[in-house]
Amino acid sequence: MKWLMKHRFRRTTLLLLGYLAFLGGIGLARGGHLMGMSWWLVGSPLVVLSYRPRTIWTLLCVVAFGLCLGWWRGSVYMIKLAAYQPLYMRTVSLTAQAVNDAVYGKNSQLSFDANDVELADGQRLTGKLELSGFGPGAIYQGDTVQVSGKLYPALGAYEGRISFAKVEVIDHHPTFVADIRRRFTAGMQTALPEPLAPFAMGLLIGQRATLPAKVKQDLLMVGLTHIIAVSGYNLTIMLGASKRILGGRSKRLSTLLSLGLMGLFLLLAGASASIVRAAIVSTLSIAASYYGRSFKPLNLIALAAAITAWANPFYVWSDTSWYLSFLAFFGVMLLAPLLVERLRPTWQDSLVIMVAIESLCAETMTLPFVLHTFGQMSFIGLPANVLVVTLVPLGMLLSLIAGLGGMFVGAIAGWLAWPARLLLTYMLDIAHLLAGVPRIFIQNQALSTTQMIGLYLIVLGVTAALQIRTKLPQYARITDKDEREQEPNQ
Repeated sequence: MKWLMKHRFRRTTLLLLGYLAFLGGIGLARGGHLMGMSWWLVGSPLVVLSYRPRTIWTLLCVVAFGLCLGWWRGSVYMIKLAAYQPLYMRTVSLTAQAVNDAVYGKNSQLSFDANDVELADGQRLTGKLELSGFGPGAIYQGDTVQVSGKLYPALGAYEGRISFAKVEVIDHHPTFVADIRRRFTAGMQTALPEPLAPFAMGLLIGQRATLPAKVKQDLLMVGLTHIIAVSGYNLTIMLGASKRILGGRSKRLSTLLSLGLMGLFLLLAGASASIVRAAIVSTLSIAASYYGRSFKPLNLIALAAAITAWANPFYVWSDTSWYLSFLAFFGVMLLAPLLVERLRPTWQDSLVIMVAIESLCAETMTLPFVLHTFGQMSFIGLPANVLVVTLVPLGMLLSLIAGLGGMFVGAIAGWLAWPARLLLTYMLDIAHLLAGVPRIFIQNQALSTTQMIGLYLIVLGVTAALQIRTKLPQYARITDKDEREQEPNQ
């Protein structure tokens, strides 16, 4: 007890616990508002005064400050969301701005997401809606639409949804970025046949609305849906590959290439929530690496989670993709390097092997959550990831070349696209072949919350053990060196 009272905690430890406390405070805000004054404002001087000693009192003040700040931020957002409650299960008329280009979904409806919601009486609503209905022939990103229909509660990152709505475009707001994205999509369709073109767009930017249902089912059954999901997974792999290819030759060139790839990816994929999360993590990592500053991956992940949760507390409350993103980041950025360092393989510089290890670690971290949330799992996910996911970076590069070829030089786009055509055909054929194996996919076998937490505690225990074991040999080598240096003096 005396040791704990006198112990000086590291700043990184204090920051990590502060980030986690902030996230916990946002979670607590879901159950009730923080009434009265903002206790985080009252407690901030205590944190400042006690930060330098970094004792147990500093730790308690940081945790309390983070909890109060998160609870306050979540309470403010909850007050804004309360405006939806009297509107649910009622017919409403509103105007909103399309977040993405509409695609044809179920029952031949145009489906799209919208924000900047304003009711007919002028009241503005916070958050994003999932809309689908009939009316115009096309709706493009940035268009202002008028929607009339019954509002229902929604799951995930949406505050509500309207189906079979009457939709009317009342204003167009064309943007250069959206135009480039549509031209690139058309170029991809020019260069590659179906279903390779939509599959390539899924690899690059997570666009899977136009992918045939059979292909989606094959990818789901073999555990490969994540490669076409709207997430930062592909961005993480792409930036990691560029760093391994050029990192040892030119730090400046590697940094510029990483930032250029990230900018191009954001341009084509759009600034969806999951892409922005990956961009935040990647930018912080690139900046720390460029300036020669070391960083703790866990702190980096927690900081990115806190930033995104501050922007939209709804992520913490019910956004499945938010949790999957940061679980995958944990596997790629923390678990995979520890595993490689512990094994010390002679082939650790191989791009294919490293991508395979990172993919498998990401799958390990997300699997318990997927089982708890969706109750499904593929028993053939391991070989499928080894055979397919290791080729995703190359597939993304070849797909990008094919799309740019169809966009600028359509006459010879077929020649430029044939490498992508061969590789994408292989990936889809492998998925279809493995999906045909009997009893490799289970459904309706959900884990309980207790079981999921238990599995994650085991994974965290293994991660901590790997971190301790990878440090022990370094301490041993330092000790041996010190002993050899002291021998002549004895």
